[in-house]
Amino acid sequence: MKKPTYIVTGASGHLGSHVVNKLLMQGNKVRALLLPHETCPDFVSENRNNLREYVGNLCVKASLEQIFYEDAPSELVVIHCAGLISITSQKDNRMFEVNVGGTANIIEMCMRYPVKRLVYISSVHAIPLLPHGQTMQEVESFDPDKVQGQYDKTKAMATQLVLDAYKSGLDVVVIHPSGIIGPHGLPTGNMSHLVKCYIDGKLPLVIHGEYDFVDVRDVANGIISAAIRGGNGECYILSNRLISFGEIFETLSKICGNKRKSVYIPIWIAKAVTPFTELYYFLADKTPLFTKYSLRKLSENGSYSNEKAKRELDYYTRPLEETLSDTVVLG
Repeated sequence: MKKPTYIVTGASGHLGSHVVNKLLMQGNKVRALLLPHETCPDFVSENRNNLREYVGNLCVKASLEQIFYEDAPSELVVIHCAGLISITSQKDNRMFEVNVGGTANIIEMCMRYPVKRLVYISSVHAIPLLPHGQTMQEVESFDPDKVQGQYDKTKAMATQLVLDAYKSGLDVVVIHPSGIIGPHGLPTGNMSHLVKCYIDGKLPLVIHGEYDFVDVRDVANGIISAAIRGGNGECYILSNRLISFGEIFETLSKICGNKRKSVYIPIWIAKAVTPFTELYYFLADKTPLFTKYSLRKLSENGSYSNEKAKRELDYYTRPLEETLSDTVVLG
C-alpha cells in the first residue's frame, strides 16, 4: 500500500518539529509549512531528502495552495500543529486570526484537495473544566463561552470548526495535548525557560503547584497513530499525569547532580505580585516565568483521562526522569 504524503503546519515549533522528525524516521514524505523566517530544526536530520519546506502563512489563503497542489495528485494527510500560544494577559488579536481564521483556511484547503484525513491539534484547554476531584474526558462539542482565557476560547472555536467540517464530509481527528515538555524546546517556551533557569541556579522562588505534563515525543507518537488508526470525527486526549513543580525540580537536581536551593511560595502570593511581574517582563521583552493565566491553570483541576487514547491509539507515556534527562542533554 502506497504511503500518503503528510502536510505538517507549524513544522518549526516544538511539537510540529517532533512530528516531522518522527514521520521522516518512518520513511514518510513530508511537506512542512513554515513562516518566511523559519526552517525545520537541525535535530530533524534523518531522511531529510523526503522533506520539502514551503513558506506560507495560515492567514493568507493563497499562500497555502502550493503545499496542497501537485501535478500528479497523491493522497494527503494534514497534521495541523500551527497555532499561536500565549500565557500573558495581554490581548492579542493575532490569536484569533491564526488559531481560528488559519484553521478555517486549512479546512477549506482540505475540502478542495485530495486530503484523506485532517488531524487537528487542539488543546485540553478547549475542554470545559470540571471541579477538583473529577477527571476530564473527551467531549463531543465545543463552546468558547464554556472556557476562560483568550487562548482557550480560540482553541474551542477552532475545534468546533473542525468537527463541523466532519459533519460536512471531511475525515477528521482532533487531538488534545496537555502541558507539553521535553527536548528541543524553543528558547521562548515557558517551560523550557523555567527548566533552564533552575539548572542555571536563577530560580530562587518556586511556586507550589502541579499540572499534567507530557513528553513532546509521546504526543508526536500519539498524533501519528491517530492519523493512521484514529476514528473519524473522534477526539483524543494525549495527557500524562499530574506532576508537581517540586517533583520536576527534585528530578532535575538528581539528574544534574546538584541540589538547587529554592524557596517554595503559595500560589496566592504569586497571584498577588503577578500583575507587576508581567509588566516587568513585557517592558523588558523577556519570557515570563509565571503569569496570571498560568497561575490560574495551576490552581484549576488538571486531571485529564488518556484512557481512550491508550485503548484506541496504543498511546503510552515515558517516565518523567527520561523526559527531563533528555531535555538537559539535548536542550
